[in-house]
Amino acid sequence: MILGHQVAMADGKPSSMGWTSMLGMAGMFVITICFGIFIQPAWNFEEAKAFGDEGSTEAKNIVFELLMILIFTALVIWLARKGLQVLIKWFVLFALWFSMLYATLPVMALISLMAGMEGQEPWNFAFVASPIICFASMLALYKYPEWWVVNSVGMVVGSGVIVMLGISFVPVLICVFMVLAAIYDYWAVHRSKHMLELADTMIDLKLPVVLVAPKDSSYSFREQKGSMSQRNGIEDPADSIEIDPHIDLSEGKSGSGRDALFMGLGDVIFPGMLVISSLTYMPEVGGVVFNPFGEMYLGQLLVAIGTLLGGLVGYFALMSFVAKGEAQPGLPLLNGGAILGYIVSGMILVGPAALWQNISLF
Repeated sequence: MILGHQVAMADGKPSSMGWTSMLGMAGMFVITICFGIFIQPAWNFEEAKAFGDEGSTEAKNIVFELLMILIFTALVIWLARKGLQVLIKWFVLFALWFSMLYATLPVMALISLMAGMEGQEPWNFAFVASPIICFASMLALYKYPEWWVVNSVGMVVGSGVIVMLGISFVPVLICVFMVLAAIYDYWAVHRSKHMLELADTMIDLKLPVVLVAPKDSSYSFREQKGSMSQRNGIEDPADSIEIDPHIDLSEGKSGSGRDALFMGLGDVIFPGMLVISSLTYMPEVGGVVFNPFGEMYLGQLLVAIGTLLGGLVGYFALMSFVAKGEAQPGLPLLNGGAILGYIVSGMILVGPAALWQNISLF
């Protein structure tokens, strides 16, 4: 689930701690996507892809994913307005638990293999241990939703989601999805501003759909209250009834007055999807790169890294607007940077012909 609100700093001139927060957020951005790269070979087979090999080139499946996000977002807003936040929390916790399985199953299998298990035993162990670990993580999140717990769970969940989606669609479809999301994000921030209500709901529920970079060691996310609507001049949620499936960056203050920088998982997931898709569908050129979960080729890996670097350039461009105190939607710069990185690195490393995959509507 991806939400959306504006990017802004309070005074326009961040302190050194503000820059530390921005660099810390960049680190979480990179770590989440790199972990997805690490586990990608474990899921790179047809049965793991959401719509199979044939569905990876069908645009209708991207439309379906987008519609599901919009419907889910509308449902969350409706439940929040009805005072049914408890239903939102339990449903989202289940979705997070399921997504986390994608990231933890390969790791548990690798740990058991390193411990001396062979044959099918590592995966048997993983299918027992991983659900338990994910449940324990959700319990920790429910009982003690401090920023470091939220970040830890969020990064693992983000890695699982980008692998799930990245292996399921070819890069061309991912790029189309990213462009549409960026356009919508721009409109939602500068026109409707409806995502603020949804962002407040998720912050109040302390769910790891945001990454948190404190500017002060005394900051407590457990004391953080959603205040995006009030700080952006939206007093009545009914004045903003549209929906948006993205979260971007913003600044918030906890009850103790300590500041933190927020970045929604959507800002990692969208560029990360293209990274994993390029790793999955680029030609197998160059030498084989060792990975304990399976083969990947140097050309694929370098295009994936180039895409990641492009997204990182977009991130720092976004931070330049944040530092000036200008409201700015995140996805246009983040997605644009990742797409540009994919195109440039792909043309250099595998040739322009490989960047286009034949797609169909059905």
